[in-house]
Amino acid sequence: MADLPIDDLNVASNETLITPEQLKQELPLSPAAQRTVAHGRQVIRDILDGKDHRLFIVVGPCSIHDIKAAHEYAERLKKLAAEVSDSLFLVMRVYFEKPRTTVGWKGLINDPYLDDSFKIQDGLHIGRKLLLDLAEMGLPTATEALDPISPQYLQDLISWSAIGARTTESQTHREMASGLSSAVGFKNGTDGSLTVAINALQSVSSPHRFLGINQKGGVSIVTTKGNAYGHVVLRGGNGKPNYDSVSVAICEQELAKGKISRNIMVDCSHANSNKDPDLQPLVMDNVANQILEGNTSIVGLMVESHLGWGSQSINKDLSQLKYGVSITDACIDWDTTEKTLRGMHEKLKDVLPKRRRG
Repeated sequence: MADLPIDDLNVASNETLITPEQLKQELPLSPAAQRTVAHGRQVIRDILDGKDHRLFIVVGPCSIHDIKAAHEYAERLKKLAAEVSDSLFLVMRVYFEKPRTTVGWKGLINDPYLDDSFKIQDGLHIGRKLLLDLAEMGLPTATEALDPISPQYLQDLISWSAIGARTTESQTHREMASGLSSAVGFKNGTDGSLTVAINALQSVSSPHRFLGINQKGGVSIVTTKGNAYGHVVLRGGNGKPNYDSVSVAICEQELAKGKISRNIMVDCSHANSNKDPDLQPLVMDNVANQILEGNTSIVGLMVESHLGWGSQSINKDLSQLKYGVSITDACIDWDTTEKTLRGMHEKLKDVLPKRRRG
C-alpha cells in the first residue's frame, strides 16, 4: 500500500525551462527598443488620461505564425503609422498565445513549428526576437497576456496588453494584470456582459499578492502596486455586437457606477463583426461617426488584419499554407486596412484635436 503512486498521475514529463533572466541575456533590450516601448506606453497612458487627443489602434494578425510575414506587415504598418500619426497612434497586434474553447493550435510560443512538437523554449526565443526586431524598428506592440508565466519573458517589449473575454473573470489574470507595466484592456465576457469587465477593472487597480516566478525562474510571492491604466474593451458577445452608440452609452453608465475612468476601446472583430472580416471596416466607420457626433469616451480600436484576406486551416504540409493569411480568426487584408485607416484619419483629423475628454 505504501508503494501506491499518488503524485503526478497525469503528468507525462516535466522539462526545465530557460529562466527569464537567461532569455533576456541572450536577447537583451537595446536602447532603441527601450525607447520605443517607453514611448508607446507613455502615449497610451496619455490617451487614457485625456492628455493626448489621438486614438490608439491595435492592428495586426489575429495570431503570429510566420515571422517573415510578420516582418513584412510591420514594415508596411510603420510607414502607415507615420502617415496618420497626427490622429491615430498605431500599435501592432503581436499575439503569441491563443485561448482555445476545446483544443487547437495554442500559438507560436506553445507550438512554434505548427507540428505539435511543442518546442516552447524555441517559441520564447522566436517570440522575443520578433518583438525586439519590431521595437528596434520603432513600432510599438501589443499582445494578449494569457499565460501567467510568459510575461516575465516578454512584457518588457510590450506597450499594451489585453486580457481576453475567457480570462477577464479569472482571478489569476486580474492579479497578473495588476503588476503589468503596460496599460491593460479587459474585454467584456463572451456572453456580452459588462459585469465581469467592471469587476476586473476594480480588481486590477488594487494591490495583490500571489504566487509567480521571478527573473531567475524561482517560485516567488509577487506583490503588486495595482495597475491604474486598466480599461474596458467592447467585443460583443452572445452573437450580438456592442459597439453601437446605445451600447457605448450603457457602458459609460456602468463605468461611472463602478467609479472607473470612462475609457472605452472597441474590438472591431469577434462578436462585433460576427467574425466576418467584411464587417470590420463598417465597425470602424461607425465608431468614427460616433466621435464626429460628439462621443468622448472611445479611446481606441482593435482590428484583426493581415497581408491577405480571410483565414486558413493548418495543413500537415506546411508548404501549402498561403503566405500572409491567418491560421486563426479571419482578418481583413492589407489594402483594406490601409484604406480604412486612412479614411478614419481623414474623417477625424480635424475633430480629435478639438475633442474634450474627462
